[in-house]
Amino acid sequence: QVQLVESGGGLVQAGDSLSLSCGFAGRIDSITHMGWFRQAPGKEREFVATIRWNSGRTFYAESVKGRFTIARDNAKNTVYLQMNTLKPEDTAIYFCAARESSIRVNIFYTLERNYDYWGQGTQVTVSS
Repeated sequence: QVQLVESGGGLVQAGDSLSLSCGFAGRIDSITHMGWFRQAPGKEREFVATIRWNSGRTFYAESVKGRFTIARDNAKNTVYLQMNTLKPEDTAIYFCAARESSIRVNIFYTLERNYDYWGQGTQVTVSS
């Protein structure tokens, strides 16, 4: 089992920045990828960004590319999402997710079903 806890959400204005954190604990040696997803009111959960835990390589949704940065701190077992130039359409509950596997592959995972563990979510609201 892996436990994930997000923090850092809040209310900001358009153009502002916000940083989210996701700390995790448990059977962490099997974690191969960490991801961020978000769910806006009335919409399905969508992929935001992912990072391969060992290499640190990243992949982003087109809607956030160039504005958001995912990063990890291996020593702290924490993944971050730095969000810059926020827009009202970024308003959503943000979830971090972890994928565990005994096999490490050089691909990125962008679907909910690719991830095994989820945090409880943190609200991000961007006012216009």
